[in-house]
Amino acid sequence: MCSVSRALIVAVVALASAMAWADPPDLWVCADGNNLPYSNNREEGFENKMAEMVARDLGRTLRYVWWPASPILSHRIFRNGACDVIMGIPSKDYDLAEPTQPYYSSSYVFVSRRDRRLGIRSFDDPALQSAKIGVHVIDDGFTPAAQELATRGLVKNVVGYSIFGNLATENPAADLIRAVADGKVDVAVAWGPLAGYFAQHSAIPLQLTPICAASVRTSLPVQFAISMGVRRNEPALLQELNQELTRRRNEIRELLLSYGVPLPENSNSISGACE
Repeated sequence: MCSVSRALIVAVVALASAMAWADPPDLWVCADGNNLPYSNNREEGFENKMAEMVARDLGRTLRYVWWPASPILSHRIFRNGACDVIMGIPSKDYDLAEPTQPYYSSSYVFVSRRDRRLGIRSFDDPALQSAKIGVHVIDDGFTPAAQELATRGLVKNVVGYSIFGNLATENPAADLIRAVADGKVDVAVAWGPLAGYFAQHSAIPLQLTPICAASVRTSLPVQFAISMGVRRNEPALLQELNQELTRRRNEIRELLLSYGVPLPENSNSISGACE
């Protein structure tokens, strides 16, 4: 009996030692392969860079599941356990995943050609009454811009651009920003990170103005906090990611600024009077 017990103890110790020295599991990340400035399959987006940082610090090999980031595919792929982390989710009211602490906040912005000197900050700006206004549309149409413009009777002024666009082209969501540069629309309402990145790369100088929150009439916010997401049964991974986001806060901020992401602390235009 004693020899059997001793053998069992030796086996348990050996297994524990093997597990301690085993390589950590790969870190699988769901990301869109054609969606700069966030991600692409050449790993050029800021979410790619963040995923690299996290995987490196956790000692895990980074792997991707590439997908077009539509809501339907998000639910189907992530819920089926294809990946450990989903990037760029809202920090609140998102039922697919458990969010980490936010790693940035940004706002919707007005985008116009700098040579037009429009300087629109509010949905109540009289210039919008006669402007051709470009907006992103999704399946249900309930974007903050669409709601705000509809409450002011400006639907006739709107030109819609699909947020998913033609997936055969590169970075299809950028069509809205290109439309401003090309003069197809006078002004666009776009999510800040997308607008900021493609404004940086536009041959035509563009002006970005964060939307003044005081001009918003509907319940849909124009400013959002953004997180990573993990499956709800992964508290250990969630804790690791939160620790990493806290430790790397300054590096993440510099990364976002290098991609042109408008951050609230760099602007006084998001809140306050809409002059």
